[in-house]
Amino acid sequence: MVELVSDFLLRRLREWNVDRIFSYGGDGINGILSAWQRADNDPRFIQARHEELAAFEAVGYAKFSGRVGVCMATGGPGAVHLLNGLYDAKLDHVPVVAIVGQQGSTSLGGAYQQEIDLGSLYKDVASEYVQTVTAPQQLPNVLDRAIRTAWAKRTVTALIIPGDVQELEYSPPTHAFKMVPSSLGISDSVVIPSGDDVQRAAGILNEGERVAIMIGQGARGAANEVTEVADTLGAGVAKALLGKDVLSDDLPYVTGASGLLGTRPSWELMRDCDTLLMIGASFPYSQFLPEFDQARGVQIDIDPTMIGMRYPFEVNLVGDAQATLRELLPLLHRKEDRTWRADVEQTVTRWWETMERRAQVKADPVNPELVFHELSDELPDDSIVTTDAGSVANWYGRHLRFRGNIRGSLSGTLATMGPGMPYATGAKFAHPDRPVFALVGDGAMQMNGINELITMAHYWPEWQDPRVVVGVLNNSDLNQVTWELRALSGSPQFLPSQQLPEFGYARFAELLGLRGVRIEQPGDVRSAWQQAVRADRPCLLEFVTDPAVPPIPPEANWDQMENVAEAMLRGDPDAWSVVKEGVKSKAQEFIPHRSDRK
Repeated sequence: MVELVSDFLLRRLREWNVDRIFSYGGDGINGILSAWQRADNDPRFIQARHEELAAFEAVGYAKFSGRVGVCMATGGPGAVHLLNGLYDAKLDHVPVVAIVGQQGSTSLGGAYQQEIDLGSLYKDVASEYVQTVTAPQQLPNVLDRAIRTAWAKRTVTALIIPGDVQELEYSPPTHAFKMVPSSLGISDSVVIPSGDDVQRAAGILNEGERVAIMIGQGARGAANEVTEVADTLGAGVAKALLGKDVLSDDLPYVTGASGLLGTRPSWELMRDCDTLLMIGASFPYSQFLPEFDQARGVQIDIDPTMIGMRYPFEVNLVGDAQATLRELLPLLHRKEDRTWRADVEQTVTRWWETMERRAQVKADPVNPELVFHELSDELPDDSIVTTDAGSVANWYGRHLRFRGNIRGSLSGTLATMGPGMPYATGAKFAHPDRPVFALVGDGAMQMNGINELITMAHYWPEWQDPRVVVGVLNNSDLNQVTWELRALSGSPQFLPSQQLPEFGYARFAELLGLRGVRIEQPGDVRSAWQQAVRADRPCLLEFVTDPAVPPIPPEANWDQMENVAEAMLRGDPDAWSVVKEGVKSKAQEFIPHRSDRK
């Protein structure tokens, strides 16, 4: 049988050990779909409900597998639909390859149906590498480079393949002029900064008396080394949101997430430190870092384009986090004065006590903080947790205590709505033997999560561990935006924009053959999580929560408080509930703590 370009494409992907491609069919990739039939569905075609969801699934798969994610779509509208998920991958430094169809070569430039200049469309999201295949001999080189570039630079790359090219007979590049041969594979490499620079960094860290460490997802492979450095320096450790799963939250000196969605101990750690060590993080919020003239700084990052940003660091070390810390550790002096560490640990203890009290504050009907607080103890140690943009990200960042091998992620940099559910699907295909929790708001659920639930219902019987627990906060409000209107603009809630239509999320799950439970009483929250963890199939828990519970920043400034007050005076429809719940939540920080009474 003659091998066509589309046949070779799938064969080459198999040779790269690509085992799954997240996609949705369309006539722009009909040639490849025909080849898939001939290849007995190898690599596996995972059918999404929408191309955007396919891209998000590929991102989730890549985040939790540590491999390159691959998604595919038809040209025109299909290629457009991929973009949100691809930008999510690019901004979070996740390796994803997009393969998109295109109208036939003979029609290009003729204003043909679904014809879009895909090279121009993709030149930003796939800025490191985007190519159109015009001849069979070109394919191995461009496909190999797309995969290598995505992996090496942790970014998005794209191949555009016109429909008629997909149907051409494949012939490899020859040993001839203007032919570019190619080969498979890429080896891992370890980048280590120069010894002189490591010495300079050690000198700064040794001189510091109050050392703070900030870690991001780039420190994930260096958890043991980060722990040893923190112990040697007597440092506290804050986490960028994408680095939430790097260190256990049960460590007494780990202050939790930092930033607007972070914890008060992380804010105080940065406020009071005299030295900052940032590892594998591109944390963008300088207002949550030390004042510029307050602390000396050292940064470690594998990406030289991200080094020296966010803070005026004295030493910028380009290198692998684990290898660089191993070079650094023998040069560090153990700090005998542990006063700073003791202060950090006391602050962390007080914080967790405060969060427990805030979770117990009565609300109408269920406090969303209680939902996450009760889940924290019920998470199996090998769980994977995904969440979405919105107020759920606040509770995810503050209330969930990660331990053991728990992994978690969200759209950290793009902060887009919609990836929580498809991330969970991608995670299940990466680890079908592990339980997955998707924590989303009703806005994200109505945006695309309902459709993703259909995909989960389709594939779950093949997963070794069938558990996907979907927790939906149903407060009938686009809650994060509502609070931003109040706190940042002094504007009252605008109901035509913010109020969501009613939808029976649990009933819909039951309609699909999944488990669905609606929770309207705070006393039922923990038992609902326990029931879902024991379920023999995906289970959706619909928590009817109070939209008036405020996602209070770790340090609310006077301007924000004035803006909220102004919004109330302007006639916010939920004014009294907002004031009542805000006062009750904030008051928990001032109640005497158990640790103070010892």
